[in-house]
Amino acid sequence: MCVIAPEMSAAQVLRAFHRDAPYLFLGAAFVAVGLVSAAFSALRRKHDPLLLYLALFAVLYGIRLWIQAELLDISIHGSWFYPRLRSGINYIVPIPAILFFNAAGLLSGAGKIAGNILIITSSLLAAATFLLGPAAMYDRANSVMVIAAMIALVAQSTRSEAASADFAIIRRGLLIFSAFVVWDNLRGVLRFSLPSLEPFGFVAFLGSLGYVAAGRTLRRDQQLSEIQKELAVARHIQLSILPAEFPGSSPFRVSARYVPMTSVAGDFYDYIIADQRQAGILIADVSGHGVPAALIASMVKLAAASQRAHAADPSVFLTRMNAVLCGNTQNQFVTAAYVHLDSVAHEMRYSAAGHPPMLLLRRGQITEVEANGLMLAAFDFATYSNATRRLEQGDRLLPYTDGILEAANAAGDFFGHDALCEVFRKTEATTPSDAADLIVSTVQKWSAAQDDDLTVLVCDYVGNAC
Repeated sequence: MCVIAPEMSAAQVLRAFHRDAPYLFLGAAFVAVGLVSAAFSALRRKHDPLLLYLALFAVLYGIRLWIQAELLDISIHGSWFYPRLRSGINYIVPIPAILFFNAAGLLSGAGKIAGNILIITSSLLAAATFLLGPAAMYDRANSVMVIAAMIALVAQSTRSEAASADFAIIRRGLLIFSAFVVWDNLRGVLRFSLPSLEPFGFVAFLGSLGYVAAGRTLRRDQQLSEIQKELAVARHIQLSILPAEFPGSSPFRVSARYVPMTSVAGDFYDYIIADQRQAGILIADVSGHGVPAALIASMVKLAAASQRAHAADPSVFLTRMNAVLCGNTQNQFVTAAYVHLDSVAHEMRYSAAGHPPMLLLRRGQITEVEANGLMLAAFDFATYSNATRRLEQGDRLLPYTDGILEAANAAGDFFGHDALCEVFRKTEATTPSDAADLIVSTVQKWSAAQDDDLTVLVCDYVGNAC
């Protein structure tokens, strides 16, 4: 006997391995699916009960296949806790399953009540099994409840009015799984010595969920591709409404830099007039970002174009623009600044609507030019005033949007007014184009990430008109 027993043990282990191999593989696969679902939920950084319950259901189902494997029974034969765990996990697995079906919308009304009863009863059976040990009565009661629950679930899903193709696919997988669950539980109640088929039904159910998830991912990718194409067209259109370069003008040289935070943006600038004796420069910033702000920026261009007759008087120009925009911007507002430059009168007139003050660089000294009123498109009673300054040859002006001042570094510190004045002062001996590049690059080096649109205009007064 001492010689034969090891041979018998080895043969027994080999037979157990052949019987258990498919279920061990499926158990590992189910646990992997559950972990992937949990990881995906965590990556989304958003609580998704559907994914979490599916993850718990799949992991527990896979672990149950391992725990109930004959190989494990041989390995830890004689343990007092293993029979309790082997039996008790049967009552735990249905709990996340019911929670998943409820989160998926497959339970309603009486189905929810029945599901809650099953959760409570399964919890009590699991607790009794772990405390008192397994009992055939517990298994029969659990099997009857699971059979009834699956029949009710299938009946409710077939009566559902949901007609989407995805729901139809999931329902097919659920029907297959339910049929195998009923088979396995009937096998237990009637004590038939037949193989368990329920795990293969679970494969069909997970396969239907995976097919639907893959289809939705593919559709989302296609939608994202279409959105990206549309954004590219929108960006091209938005760039086309911005002036490419300042028109030829002997007294003035202007260079602009426009760096949107996203594909399209709410910053806007335009040259209202530009000839041999005068220039009118508008800069605006729509609240918000992206497509809505870009659409309103297009409205700002139209509103400005309609007021060219008042280009020589910035206060009237902004007042009329405000009248056009009020009530048409869906509760979004616009800050703006407009400066009119006259080389014959050697004068500039400036007005703004809730916009950061324009900077004037003259012989190494920087002063602010400010005459601020209420933002555009917010109040129909808003009025504006002009700040008038004498123009001197060599003056350099800097209109800009608040994205320049509010660019933040990793510590959360804003770039700010003082830093802008410092870099602006350094541009005195450079061309307007180089000056605009230096300002934008300095802000970009400072900021940890671009959180707003960046727009600057550098305007030089180089002399009188001929």
